[in-house]
Amino acid sequence: MEFLVLLALVLAIVAIVKANGARNRIGLLLDRITGLELALRRRRERAPAEPAPQAGTEPPRTVPPDEVQPPVIPPLQPVVTKPHAETPQFFRTKIEEPREAEIKSQPPVIAAGAPSSAPKLSINWEQFMGAKMFAWIGGLALFLGVGFFVKYSFEHNLISPAMRVAIGFLIGIGLLVGGVMVKRKALAVIAQTLCATGVLILYAVTFACHGLYHFPFFGVVPTFLLMSLITAVAFVLAVRLDAQVVAVLGMLGGFLTPVLLSTGHDNPGGLFGYIALLDAGLLAVALHRRWNYLAPLGAAGTVLMQVAWAARFFVAEKYFEGNKILIPMAVLFGFTALFACAVSWARRRERMSRELTWSAVALAGVAFCFAFFFLAFTSLAQRPILIFSFVFLIDLAVLALVLLDARTATVQPLSGLAVFLLLAIWTANSLTDALLNSALALYLVFTVFHAVVPLALQRMRRAVLPGWWSHAFPALALLLALGPLFQTTGLSFLVWPFVFLIDVLAVVIAVLSATLLPILLVLVLTLVVTAAWIFRIPETLTGLPTSLWMLGAFAVFFLVASVWAVRKLAGRTGEGTARGEKPNIADEFASPEILRSLLPACSVVLPFLLLIMVTARLPIVNPSPVFGLALLLVVLLLGVTKLLAVGVLPLVGLLATLALEHAWHFAHFDAASAALPLTWYLGFYAVFTVFPFLFRKDFAGKIAPWAAAALSGPLHFYLVHGLVKAAYPNPMMGLLPAAFAVPSLCALVVLVKGTSTTGTARSSQIAWFGGVALFFITLIFPIQFDRQWITIGWALEGAALCWLFRRVAHPGLRLTGVGLLVVAFARLALNPAVLSYHARTPMPIFNWYLYAYGLAAASLFAGAFLLAPPRHLVFGKSAPPVLAALGTILAFLLVNIEIADYFTPAGAPVVTLEFSGNLARDMSYSVAWALFALLLVSVGIARKLAPVRYAGIGLLSVTLLKLFLHDLSQLDALYRIGALVVVAIVAMLASFLYQRFLFTGDETNETKTTHPPL
Repeated sequence: MEFLVLLALVLAIVAIVKANGARNRIGLLLDRITGLELALRRRRERAPAEPAPQAGTEPPRTVPPDEVQPPVIPPLQPVVTKPHAETPQFFRTKIEEPREAEIKSQPPVIAAGAPSSAPKLSINWEQFMGAKMFAWIGGLALFLGVGFFVKYSFEHNLISPAMRVAIGFLIGIGLLVGGVMVKRKALAVIAQTLCATGVLILYAVTFACHGLYHFPFFGVVPTFLLMSLITAVAFVLAVRLDAQVVAVLGMLGGFLTPVLLSTGHDNPGGLFGYIALLDAGLLAVALHRRWNYLAPLGAAGTVLMQVAWAARFFVAEKYFEGNKILIPMAVLFGFTALFACAVSWARRRERMSRELTWSAVALAGVAFCFAFFFLAFTSLAQRPILIFSFVFLIDLAVLALVLLDARTATVQPLSGLAVFLLLAIWTANSLTDALLNSALALYLVFTVFHAVVPLALQRMRRAVLPGWWSHAFPALALLLALGPLFQTTGLSFLVWPFVFLIDVLAVVIAVLSATLLPILLVLVLTLVVTAAWIFRIPETLTGLPTSLWMLGAFAVFFLVASVWAVRKLAGRTGEGTARGEKPNIADEFASPEILRSLLPACSVVLPFLLLIMVTARLPIVNPSPVFGLALLLVVLLLGVTKLLAVGVLPLVGLLATLALEHAWHFAHFDAASAALPLTWYLGFYAVFTVFPFLFRKDFAGKIAPWAAAALSGPLHFYLVHGLVKAAYPNPMMGLLPAAFAVPSLCALVVLVKGTSTTGTARSSQIAWFGGVALFFITLIFPIQFDRQWITIGWALEGAALCWLFRRVAHPGLRLTGVGLLVVAFARLALNPAVLSYHARTPMPIFNWYLYAYGLAAASLFAGAFLLAPPRHLVFGKSAPPVLAALGTILAFLLVNIEIADYFTPAGAPVVTLEFSGNLARDMSYSVAWALFALLLVSVGIARKLAPVRYAGIGLLSVTLLKLFLHDLSQLDALYRIGALVVVAIVAMLASFLYQRFLFTGDETNETKTTHPPL
């Protein structure tokens, strides 16, 4: 059974060797063929062109197709090249050294323009089987024969053990000598087979002397030295005879030597010193003969030895005390360094190979895996400086490999991710208050290293890495900073310098990499860390001043950093565009609006979110610390707006400020101390309102800063009104919107008289302040009064905006005006609760229904008149007909409500709309509807508006149906006569109007417009 296993192992090794050799030879042959094709193509290109015919000479005769002779090319001369060391005999015989007779027998004619094709490689299986396979089988049979003979002599005691061993050594040495003596070209395979067999026999006999017979001379050390000598001899013979099989067997025997001779005692120095020498010899052979596959085989054997040693001897009792842990660390780093040195030597000798480089990378990966293994032991995890110093050395080895071979560029950032995973695991499981300083130092060192290295490699053009690698590690470091906040019992101030340094690093790398997104990422993560800090603050407010200071400092830092980054990258982008360079990753983020506004806006909005969290969580009765920091952020944001000329930033700051004010007001406002928050509200209102006027020339062509200034009043009014109503109640609350209207009117006057220039920006500025002024003016009514006055205010505001649109042609004024008018209509027409706003008064007709519905209907008619063409289109549709129709509906509702109010019984709290049970009321409805229909017909005829006439006719028809089907059946004779007379009069008047002012069947003079003329 043992021999069968050995046979399978040897056959597998031989297959690997032959496959690798065949791949190398095919590659060499394809390179040679490609070179020959290129040479032939260049020769054809250098061939002289056929001379043009001279003047006066006879043109060449046209040759019939059947007389065309193929171009004659001289026969190829046989090229005899020196056989390559790696080229097998059957390849050299068939391709590299063609016989002259075969060359001459080839046809000398080659069709012009025929595509060239590389010759197909074919294997001479007969030669392969006869010259190589049989020799290998013979060597294996010889080895098995010796083995069976030794076994037979053991079982039958034919000869003494000493003689058996002596015979084995003699046979092995004899095979080695015979293999060296017969080294000739024709007998190369036999020589290699004899040497391989001799090496196997010497290994087996030596192990038998030590492990089976226990000869005194063959102790551990002598046997170890003898087997090492056999390994060295195998490597030398492999190089001398160009025998890869001998090298593989020597490597296999070398790795099996410590396993076979193990005494059970731990000796890492001797073991791994021997493995290091074995690897050094193996690498030397691999590089000298270009047997690249030996490097990964050696690395695999080394890893197996490391894992086997750790599984058997790495115990806490021995290696976790003192500095003995340095032994396995030195072993792991030493082999990584050994293979890295081999890569460096191969680079100098121009013998680089992927197999060698990735073998070194694999050993570094194994070292990282052992670092994870070390962290599983508590005693080692409490020594993070030692553990992560070892990790840093492996990191440096990986960087050296990347510098030596750019094909391994992605390994460096992957090693960084492994390091940060190690740090995260250690932080989650082993971080304590005593280790906090060490943790922050380790975070910082590895962040700087892995953030700077990819950028440096790109600048050195030594490796091309994805652009986001450098920016990922500062973000990971900020995530690690959350660990100390939750793993430790206290709040250490050292977290903030660490976060600040990481932020500075991220900003610098982002600018050097010409991208802004990483700055935004670290900004968000910095504020996440700050939020975690805030949530750890006890409710007694311990640490609140520090948190506010830190929050303000980071907000100022990111504002300044964003301004610097935006200006640097904007200039760089402009220069690159002027030179016609292709946009890079940052240019996708370099549009003016995004480039100039995103970072400053986020630098303010995100701190405001944290301030809102502070106000929501902590009992902050005095808002001055929070509002003071908010005011500082607003001033900085407005300064950035002035510096970068980005008009959208004031709007962002205004919304953030309002959110903070509302959060504090609804959570902590006390009417007993209302003066202080009122001062802050008015102060913020004034800051945003005055800002664009201080820099009129800078923002003359912009809209957003002026919009923020105009909206500051309405948006702050809600807070101020609620505060005044709660703290200073009075019957003259209508003066408050009047007071707010004064600044808007003053601003409007300044804008109108301040410049005579025209343009879209100036129109928008005037429209904003004009609309806000009208808003406050119309707001006086609903605030001074209540309920229906809100609707009246909306209606009047809508009509006023339509009027202002005729003076300032800003489409937003028209849209807002129409929207307010429609909302006012819906509130009165579609809201049944409006009838219960007030209890009924004894005064009929002249009540609040009259002015509420009347003013709203008048506003709708006014809006239809003011938006006459060419100002009539809203979203591509004509607005005046819609507004006039809504006004007509409100007027019709007013008529019916007044009738219902008149006939509602005294003492009823609300109006009752009923159409039966009261003859006088029913007749009043019918007469009012008929008169209203007559009015519609009259207006439609007078203004030549067909839809109005159709509406009148329809209403009159409904009235007649109601009269004949409902009213007349319940009336007495006198009332019936009166009703008929009224209906007859109305019908005749309608007929007269149609006959007098509108020709029947002829509408040639009909105005096709459906809106009132201007």
